[in-house]
Amino acid sequence: MKKYFYVINIQYLGYRFHGWQKQPNVKTLHLMVDRTLNFIMEGKYFKSLSSGRTDAMVSAESAAFELFLREPIEDEIAFLELFNFNLPQDIRALDIKEVDEKFNIIQHSKIKEYLYLFTYGEKCHPFCAPIMTTILDDVDIELMKQGAKLFEGENYLKPYCYKPTDNGIYTREILTCELVENTIYNANYFPKKSYILRVRGKGFMRNQIRLMMGTLIDLGKGKLTLQDIEHSLKPESNVKMDYIAPASGLILNKIEFE
Repeated sequence: MKKYFYVINIQYLGYRFHGWQKQPNVKTLHLMVDRTLNFIMEGKYFKSLSSGRTDAMVSAESAAFELFLREPIEDEIAFLELFNFNLPQDIRALDIKEVDEKFNIIQHSKIKEYLYLFTYGEKCHPFCAPIMTTILDDVDIELMKQGAKLFEGENYLKPYCYKPTDNGIYTREILTCELVENTIYNANYFPKKSYILRVRGKGFMRNQIRLMMGTLIDLGKGKLTLQDIEHSLKPESNVKMDYIAPASGLILNKIEFE
């Protein structure tokens, strides 16, 4: 039987969801997407496969999933409009395109970019909570900028993987890791200044970016030094980084496909 393949780009606010992957008795993004597809397709066969899984409360500016069908979509614009009309308000489909059977959304995702949005030194408006982490202590932002750059390039990243095994591949390349002032997100209830950690790479391990961010927060607070981070990135390191920054500040910004 002939099959048809589509890639749908979506964005979502992850604050009220238990991540992407379906789990028993909890509300997840994949569950809501499949429920909506099942409704608008009136029970016809479909299968959806994501390019990757985000954790509970993590948001996305542009994520993607592949849709497998046995019948073609006759009008992609109308399909997208109907999909959006029935999705919950914190999920939005951006576009849809047909691909061929050789396309594999997991293997073809080339580079992912994540942003981590945060501020420090003051208690923020509660409306900031879904996408911004607040560090109540003062931190040394300039030192944190130096620390972020240490992650760039090929490094040993086992200390930045949650519950690593002994046979994982931990020497990986991070293409970009920089801490900059936030000029992307704004609202009248935001603090005067906020910051973004921007990280780009081919793939990331479980909680890797949140562990990196937690390490930078500890650096900014004076609990760690630049030398501590340098040492943690060497193959002979047995350091364990254990501060995982809150999930709600993490945003999947974009995925580049081959």
